[in-house]
Amino acid sequence: MTFLTKLTTALFLTATAVAAQDHAPEIKQALAARDAGQSVQSENWMISAANPLAVQAGADVLRAGGTAADAMVAVQAVLGLVEPQSSGLGGGAFLVWYDADTGSVTTLDGRETAPLAATPTLFQDDTGAPLKFFDAVVGGRSVGVPATPALMEAAHKRWGNQAWGDLLKPALTLAQEGFTVSDRLANSIAADGNRLATAPTTKAYFFDQDTPLPAGHLLKNPAYAKTLTAMTENGASVFYTGPLAQEIVSTVQGATGNPGGLSLVDLAIYRVKERAPTCASYRGYDVCGMGPPSSGGLTVGQILQLLEPYDIAALGPESPQSWRLIGDASRLAFADRGRYMADSDFVPVPTKGLLDPKYTAERAKMLDTDTALETVSAGDPTFDHALNLADDIAIEFPSTSHFSIVDSYGNALSMTTTVENTFGSRLMAGGFILNNELTDFSFRSHTDGIPIANRVEPGKRPRSSMSPTIVLKDGKPVLVIGSPGGSRIIGFTAQTIIAVLDWGMDVQAAISMPRLVNRFGTYEIEDTAASEPLAQPLTDMGFEVKRREITSGLHGIAITDVLKGGADPRREGIVLGE
Repeated sequence: MTFLTKLTTALFLTATAVAAQDHAPEIKQALAARDAGQSVQSENWMISAANPLAVQAGADVLRAGGTAADAMVAVQAVLGLVEPQSSGLGGGAFLVWYDADTGSVTTLDGRETAPLAATPTLFQDDTGAPLKFFDAVVGGRSVGVPATPALMEAAHKRWGNQAWGDLLKPALTLAQEGFTVSDRLANSIAADGNRLATAPTTKAYFFDQDTPLPAGHLLKNPAYAKTLTAMTENGASVFYTGPLAQEIVSTVQGATGNPGGLSLVDLAIYRVKERAPTCASYRGYDVCGMGPPSSGGLTVGQILQLLEPYDIAALGPESPQSWRLIGDASRLAFADRGRYMADSDFVPVPTKGLLDPKYTAERAKMLDTDTALETVSAGDPTFDHALNLADDIAIEFPSTSHFSIVDSYGNALSMTTTVENTFGSRLMAGGFILNNELTDFSFRSHTDGIPIANRVEPGKRPRSSMSPTIVLKDGKPVLVIGSPGGSRIIGFTAQTIIAVLDWGMDVQAAISMPRLVNRFGTYEIEDTAASEPLAQPLTDMGFEVKRREITSGLHGIAITDVLKGGADPRREGIVLGE
């Protein structure tokens, strides 16, 4: 049975969605368009996200006159239930908002924070050596303060027009009456079974006795329904004080074999932060995203500005020289990322210097060759403060989700949301997965006595690669885009922007095209027939090339005289609009 068949059957035979019989045909049509490589078009509003049930919930809100912020609440609440391996109420997110009334771009930082008890040696053993990744991840040690509920509420209070409780109803209904486990969720459970089984509550939810839940299983989550009911009555505050907060802390501190230091005080003092957007100029466009603690906006912006002196449009997407330039521009940007980028509340980050056109133009001269760069190192951007930093040593694994929304009022929202690794810490409280975001910090605090910017510190937010982006032309949005994928998010997002702006691709074609990513020297090429002709030429240029499966999860909307939306065929999402 295909995913589409299972989904349609679930929509007709269970009360898992609002007006299911009315929605099944449009979901089927949207899936068919995505798989055929065709963008969805509409005139009034649009939503692109990683699961049809979440898209449907958001579409209902937009159809009823809600804003993009209202739809975000509905989408995130459903995603946390039906796609728990990727995001949820126990994680964090970054949000970029374009306001049609003011023409302004605002970013909200809903990144998790380290407990006050955290130390720079949190992920080191007794000898000072870094822990193995999964030794650090599984259990309470890796859990930061859940931030997504606070972000949802902050955005809704600022930009929403629908009743908060109504926005949670679709997820509440699904949790109470059940939703069909998708192929992707079932595969994730099976692949991670040994780790999920280490926590009794998590095992009881994702397993039938000792058997991982199969695709097509009708899964109910009464604990999640209880959490949503509490949120309906008292808002996001239930995550930060009271019985649910105590359950979160008890789960983290009581994790067998690997407890964490999260406390009630950590939860009570958490705040979402509004930060200035990070905008890079590229060929007459403004590419706006998240600044620190995300490295996404800066690194995407640097890649594009490094490429600006070169005629990527004339070379085209099939030219190995295009990919040489893109790959080495990415390597240069990642070198600066590893040296300088972290939580700017704790470490001075040369944000202006890194995107200074004079700085990137000088760095771009290194690309004026026909072969791959032999060595790449961080540059010397202008600092507001003098600082000596060592290169970062951090692991960032992909398990994230992204959605893009444009409402009927002209507002646009780009939001990337995550629990970090697949199923986060593997701990559950209140029916949701708790994140392992603290492992986005460097496991080392110093290199040769020089401090690492992204080291663990109490109350600090770990560096992220999440890159929710809104591209503007003459102050108006023309592209809303982002992706999951760990540190590859940056390359996925930059490549898609180039495909749309330089190569004139339709947004669905740009999202569907093979992914090519070079972060640290190795050129990773998605193993498809379309990308095969590039492998040998890039090897001949001096790159180490590795062909492999690469799973992005891009969801985007291009805005012209109409809205055109694309959903990544590598996941199970769709686009809906009217």
